[in-house]
Amino acid sequence: MTSTSLVDEFEHYSSWRDALYVRVEALRDWLDTQELGDAESETRLGQLLGRLQEDTLNVAFVAEFSRGKSELINAIFFSDYRQRVLPSSAGRTTMCPTELYYSPLRGPSLRLLPIETKTQPGSLADFKLDAAAWTEFPLNLDSADDMSATLMRLADTQRVDAATAEAYGLIDPEDEETARHLAHDGHIEIPRWRHALINFPHPLLKQGLVILDTPGLNAIGTEPELTLSMLPNAHAVLFLLAADTGVTKSDIEIWHHHIAPVGGTSRARLAVLNKIDGLWDELKTQAEIDAEIARQAASSAALLDLPINQIYPVSAQKALVAKVRGDAALLAKSRLPELEAALTLELIPCKQALVSESSQLVIEDVVVKTTELLETRLSAIQDQVDELEGLRGKNRGVIQGMMTKANEDKQQFERGLQQFNALRNVFASQVDILRGHLGMPALKVEVSRVRQAMEKSYFSAGLREAMGYFFRQVDGNLNASSAVIKDIRAMMDAMYQKFSDEHGLAAVSPPGYSLSKYRKEMVRLERIFDERFNTTFKMLTVGQRQLTTRFFETLASKVVQVFELANSETEAWLKATISPMETQIREHKTQLKRRLESVSRIHAATETLDDRIAELEATLGTVSDQLDNLARINTRITDALADDRDEMRRVKTA
Repeated sequence: MTSTSLVDEFEHYSSWRDALYVRVEALRDWLDTQELGDAESETRLGQLLGRLQEDTLNVAFVAEFSRGKSELINAIFFSDYRQRVLPSSAGRTTMCPTELYYSPLRGPSLRLLPIETKTQPGSLADFKLDAAAWTEFPLNLDSADDMSATLMRLADTQRVDAATAEAYGLIDPEDEETARHLAHDGHIEIPRWRHALINFPHPLLKQGLVILDTPGLNAIGTEPELTLSMLPNAHAVLFLLAADTGVTKSDIEIWHHHIAPVGGTSRARLAVLNKIDGLWDELKTQAEIDAEIARQAASSAALLDLPINQIYPVSAQKALVAKVRGDAALLAKSRLPELEAALTLELIPCKQALVSESSQLVIEDVVVKTTELLETRLSAIQDQVDELEGLRGKNRGVIQGMMTKANEDKQQFERGLQQFNALRNVFASQVDILRGHLGMPALKVEVSRVRQAMEKSYFSAGLREAMGYFFRQVDGNLNASSAVIKDIRAMMDAMYQKFSDEHGLAAVSPPGYSLSKYRKEMVRLERIFDERFNTTFKMLTVGQRQLTTRFFETLASKVVQVFELANSETEAWLKATISPMETQIREHKTQLKRRLESVSRIHAATETLDDRIAELEATLGTVSDQLDNLARINTRITDALADDRDEMRRVKTA
């Protein structure tokens, strides 16, 4: 294994992504210049370029308070900055979920969402669109002390009475530990902020790294968006334990309820046993210390039901000190390099493979379609050349017969066009039916109906019934949409075959398509709802109603997002289904027209045979050059997708 660090690997990935963007952009521009593109290809390439430009690498750090998440983030990603970006001193740590990212559209800043917004309608995604909802503090990058003081606001707390904390969904008054906290004066300490956004121009964040720091079971349990979207969408989830506390009850609850269930969508789930420096006893031998660390790692693996090789003992604090001081021995002792190596091997390659695969599908479709168009054009022009070559020495009667044949072919094709236009009307009708099932109006009606049912119900049974009906309706719409998609595919298959048999058009099979991934996402969301609210309580308390309402609003927002993605992808598929047929028909019609014009002009003696053949042969050369250029552009993109890391590193170090 090479000594390449996670930071190095991410920088390499970012460079690879930028190179791929440039080459895909070159393909799009060349197609436009050569007038070879169509609306569907332009849309797909534009969407791919947008995804590459906005691509992020999301890493989530999850743990209870005081497990050392912020220090680990500082050690892995920000040691080159020579200071702690996130507050991680004793007693002062992030109290609310925090996202670190970079956007050039906003100056360096810390934006904080007040805890009071928990009683207001709307999800975190909604609030992110409302700039007025946030309290913003600029970051003074020229002063480490000023920046540190500003970021300390992440640790802000406030004392509130029990009713307020319950209304925010932050406490259960019947919980014994909560009752002990309230026993003194009826107040309890809660975070001042609900969510934080740090826009920071660190090189890694500029390249697309997004870090989510999620503190504590309470923060996760009371923010449905974390469970529904942020954690499942993370490319890696690091779950932190602490060697000085062991695996606690709340640790296990976070793992089993919020981390383990999203393993299928996250590319890496690693458990980190932090603070092993607490076991560095000078009265023990190194072997005894290693044995104790191994024992704690094995115990943690058993409690989390994980293989032992997915538990990484580290000392984040000593690792940060070692990196800042350049102390290689201390860094090795901290064991952070082993964790970074695991992330390097699991995180970046998996992320790159996903981007490469999705990019390759788009490029292949566009290049294959354009190649087929050019080859069809080349073949048609060559047929015209051969046809005209055959006229040498022929009398006008033969030329007249050829002109008659060309007219008959044109008329037959126009009759086929009438059939195609009739099919297009049927296609449009099927599309309207599909949009009715999958469209947003029907979904918004269902969301509104459930929202009204929730407002009227004070019992959990009524809530579960309303939500169950909602998921059944959504699944029914997806099932009905799948049936229509199947009918459209069969209809287009038959039409492609018919035009291939009757007119010699290329036998193209329409692309396959399925809504199965969206149905799976609905199943996941329903399972999360069942796990959260299919409980034994009958009446809904104030806090439970607030949390339930917030959960539904987040859930509804997520379902809407899923349907929007399904709609967008379905519309792209519909275009990809009919666009090749329209392109082939347009090209065939153009070539028939040119063929008839050529023979007519020669028959009328307005052009010599040799002149027309020379003109067509020049066009053959142009089309051949276009095919060669397309192949070269495609090769450059293929080379970028292949990304031979070892070769690139050899060149770099040579």
